[in-house]
Amino acid sequence: MYHLDFRSDRSMDLVGIGRLCIDLNADQFNRPMEETTSFTKYVGGSPANIAIGAARLGLKSGFIGKVSDDQMGRFIQQYLKENNLDVSGLSLDDTGAVTGLAFTEIKSPEECSILMYRDNVADLKLDTSNVSEEYIRQTKALLISGTALAASPSREAVFLALDYAKKHGVVVFFDLDYRAYTWNNEQETAIYYNLIAEKCDVIIGTREEFDMMEQFESFRQDDHQTAQKWFHYAAEIVVIKHGEAGSIAYTKEGKSERSGIFKTKVLKTFGAGDAYASSFIYGLMNGWELNRAMEFGSASASIVISKHSCSEAMPTVEEIQTFLKTSRKE
Repeated sequence: MYHLDFRSDRSMDLVGIGRLCIDLNADQFNRPMEETTSFTKYVGGSPANIAIGAARLGLKSGFIGKVSDDQMGRFIQQYLKENNLDVSGLSLDDTGAVTGLAFTEIKSPEECSILMYRDNVADLKLDTSNVSEEYIRQTKALLISGTALAASPSREAVFLALDYAKKHGVVVFFDLDYRAYTWNNEQETAIYYNLIAEKCDVIIGTREEFDMMEQFESFRQDDHQTAQKWFHYAAEIVVIKHGEAGSIAYTKEGKSERSGIFKTKVLKTFGAGDAYASSFIYGLMNGWELNRAMEFGSASASIVISKHSCSEAMPTVEEIQTFLKTSRKE
């Protein structure tokens, strides 16, 4: 088993912090971006997707972030409200910053890419004055995503949120969400990722993301040693994802569980990690055994990659349960 103390006296279950952007997903499939002529607009950003996914599953979710003072910013705010997220932690940018855009290319189910526009974006303007200690004290769990660490003042805002969370007994999830194009170099990334990860209760990432974060270590690509490194700090659970090979989760008590992926008709590859995280977190917050929470996460991921969107495709509990009854693992 694992030991995560989700305080029952809190008014919210999960609060995300960081990136809020717009996904523009290609309407034309099986063709390169150069030949794509139209896109459909969705709310995006890894921590936003996870928080939305958690809300779809029935958790009381909120978000700390900054949005642009324009039509795109208002679109994001309205969408979060419509999906039952508390938006009292959102701030409005007053510097003229814009909303980040992510254009997706779907050449084939196996070959997808994302073209990001991240210059002067509002989410990275989040600063320490926008982070309320009282707001964080009201939640059972805080979700940190690595992209928010890429620049100041967002970086300092995340560190302050983390300090408030530790002060008030809030369980902290760290989704590594490494995006190379937002950083100067891997060495800088690893330094800040390590400083955050040392204080987090649950760390979730791909094998490649952990390799980047552990580049200063003598070991590489060893799941067990990776887990042990973080258990020397605050981590209770470490989840390492291996794409089509599934995932493996370790607990500080010395247990480990493996989970495969479910067979599905794949439309795109992006969004799977966010869906997995939201449903895995849901399982942990309901006190499930680790293997059940992982299976729930894998099912959610398979549902999302079979659909056009990420945020809009986040499934309900009933949808995941139905999927589990009719699907098989690979």
